[in-house]
Amino acid sequence: MSPEGIGDITQAGHTSGYAHLAGRGVPTVGRLVAAARTASAALVRPTLWPRRRDHWQPAPRAARRGVTGRMKVTAAVLEPNGFTAVPADGAHRPAVLRLAHGRAHLVAVADGGEMLAIQELAPGRTRVLGSGDGYRLINTGTEPAVVVRVTV
Repeated sequence: MSPEGIGDITQAGHTSGYAHLAGRGVPTVGRLVAAARTASAALVRPTLWPRRRDHWQPAPRAARRGVTGRMKVTAAVLEPNGFTAVPADGAHRPAVLRLAHGRAHLVAVADGGEMLAIQELAPGRTRVLGSGDGYRLINTGTEPAVVVRVTV
């Protein structure tokens, strides 16, 4: 076998000279978890909570300020007994959820709407999802629940 006709050959760890082939670092799950922790800590005060309820929206600037790199930070405020779907990005990228305030449960739902599993979002803990597909968040407390979602 001959390398003829393959094109340019580069050594591992060295740049290729082609800008479109440059590798872009993808945040690790640990960095996503750290970003969720930072963003949820910024949302402790109710004055910083997003105004629109039961919908995902970009997190306030104060919550995004401590997050560096190519990560998207969104937040949802759920009224008592309120629920919302965890957005599916279609690319099966990892997502992390962290409860900033209140009490909520994460429900895994099948395509037909059947509930597969229910897990509590524990305060101070971050839930890592393989992707956002097929999940619902439900506020099971008596006060508003604030949830932060960080994706790549």
